[in-house]
Amino acid sequence: MSQSLNASTLLAIPLSPLVGSLLAGVFGTKFGGNWIGRRLAHSLTVLGVLLAFILSALTLKQVAMDGATFNATIYQWMVVGGLKMEIGFLVDGLTAMMMCVVTFVSLMVHLYTIGYMEEDDGYNRFFAYISLFTFAMLMLVMSNNLLQLFFGWEAVGLVSYLLIGFWFNKPSAIFANLKAFLVNRVGDFGFILGIGLIAAYCGSLDYNEVFAKGGELAKITLPGTEWMLITVICICLFIGAMGKSAQFPLHVWLPDSMEGPTPISALIHAATMVTAGIFMVARMSPLFELSDTALNLILVVGAITALFMGLLGIIQNDIKRVVAYSTLSQLGYMTVALGASAYSVAVFHLMTHAFFKALLFLGAGSVIMGMHHNQDIRWMGGVRKYMPITWVTSLLGTLALTGTPFFAGFYSKDSIIEVAHFSTLPAAGFAYFAVLAGVFVTAFYSFRMYFLVFHGQERYEQNPDAHAGDHDHHDEHHQPHESPWVVTVPLVLLAIPSVLIGYLTVQPLLFGDFFKGAIVVDTAAHPAMTMLNEIFHGPLAMALHAFTTLPFALALAGALAAYYMYMVNPALPAAIQARVQPLYRLLENKYYMDWINEHLLARGARALGRGLWKKGDEVLIDGALVNGSWKLIGRVAALARRLQSGYLYHYALAMIVGVLVLMTWFVTRPALLDWLNR
Repeated sequence: MSQSLNASTLLAIPLSPLVGSLLAGVFGTKFGGNWIGRRLAHSLTVLGVLLAFILSALTLKQVAMDGATFNATIYQWMVVGGLKMEIGFLVDGLTAMMMCVVTFVSLMVHLYTIGYMEEDDGYNRFFAYISLFTFAMLMLVMSNNLLQLFFGWEAVGLVSYLLIGFWFNKPSAIFANLKAFLVNRVGDFGFILGIGLIAAYCGSLDYNEVFAKGGELAKITLPGTEWMLITVICICLFIGAMGKSAQFPLHVWLPDSMEGPTPISALIHAATMVTAGIFMVARMSPLFELSDTALNLILVVGAITALFMGLLGIIQNDIKRVVAYSTLSQLGYMTVALGASAYSVAVFHLMTHAFFKALLFLGAGSVIMGMHHNQDIRWMGGVRKYMPITWVTSLLGTLALTGTPFFAGFYSKDSIIEVAHFSTLPAAGFAYFAVLAGVFVTAFYSFRMYFLVFHGQERYEQNPDAHAGDHDHHDEHHQPHESPWVVTVPLVLLAIPSVLIGYLTVQPLLFGDFFKGAIVVDTAAHPAMTMLNEIFHGPLAMALHAFTTLPFALALAGALAAYYMYMVNPALPAAIQARVQPLYRLLENKYYMDWINEHLLARGARALGRGLWKKGDEVLIDGALVNGSWKLIGRVAALARRLQSGYLYHYALAMIVGVLVLMTWFVTRPALLDWLNR
């Protein structure tokens, strides 16, 4: 028998990081007079997130073990007509899992930040931002209505803007956060349109009330068109997900967000902002199941992102950008699962990806610290003997990312490939090819980075920037060194679920009742999950069988190719690049998407705006309507002023002339008409 969760406990989960954020952001900065120091600031924020994680874990236990749920309004903001605007929580299997993932990864990032940002002047401000980010994401995933969902949606976007541009004196960081802000506004425009259509036709923003009217929405066409209303709503909602979860072509902001400090790269790209779109589509599954058109669009967009964004990771030399393009590709995998109606598989990969991707980002940050802030993997090599903990944990994260059997990423990634194969939608063939080819690509760029960083010859002394401004130091001062414990402990704690979480949870999450009531699938129309269930015989059998499958062969081939090209025959990549220069330039310019955005779309928008300003505003509005109206009145008034002289004899003369004109007209009118009739 299901139990109800305690509202006060649930309210404490998002409020704990919010309180920590406010204390550090107000009393730990110049705004509040720097009343508290660094140690107290990070202690308060870490304590807030730790409390949120503990309460989230207890909530997850109650949901998983006792079947506990919660769906109620916490606060009613206003009622407009019959539309209620409320703050409320919906906690079920989907929400409870997301709460634990968000708070755990955030806690690891908070601990890691103590060491990584130790020398930064904005130390307290950074802790305030990441705690505020955690609060916003928790409000998003715990919402039971579209209003609160949109509040959390925009809040994570706002705080990500602050985090990406944290180093606001750096021009590239300012450009990156502005780019992220603008691109997300494009997606959010579609998202708010979808919410508006739901409010207009359902008369409610509450999830359960909206889902109950899904059948009615599926029978309505959008007025003035032949489009089905449910399809328009789902596509608008998915456009929002494309912006937030960085799907092609709204992906361009995510790689540039690497301009922010490394901890926020892990926070944004692992468990929080970029997964918001995946979570939203899974939560809206009762609506998306009613539109095959929307699901086909999701499949195509996800497949393009999974394959083509992964290809860009092959040529990256910045260690953080390699991991960033990996994130883009893995988000594409999740989106493919959504399009195949395998929402539970998408959320499962979201969860496993959160752990190993946070591990890889924080591992990259540890390498950057140990390499004296060098981020170019071409000037690394042999780092494993200097940074053993970072090496081992990064290897585990790489194995999880590439889908190595028994690792967390294998169970979720292999399931995505299977459901793409089982899907009956027209776009499923292309999606299956993309995710299958992406296995080789992922293994290649992942192990390319791994081998160049941790193995081979030490190249850090060849870095042209290694001794800039520091010519008097000895070489040993430039050797890599292991990071402090506040950096390595989060790596170890993230490595554990990166290895084990898939094996332990694949059964209940995909084939059990964990998501019952939270995710809805029309198994008759979309049988992929039913077919996946038929071939599943337990996590052990799944992993053992994987050694005989094509995905494992492709992953192994990608790893071996990377080893040969960068360890055995390092001259080969340059030779290949010379032979395929047009392809290399295409990848180097990121398919020219930035060029198109900056030179075509941005200039076109600027030209349109300038035209509306010059012609519409200055000529039509100011010139014709505003200035033209008073000029016309002035001219009429000037003419009237000449007629109204104020002299009586002028008025008498005008009256006499008027009378003469009238007399002449009436006397001569009959004769004139008679003459005209002849």
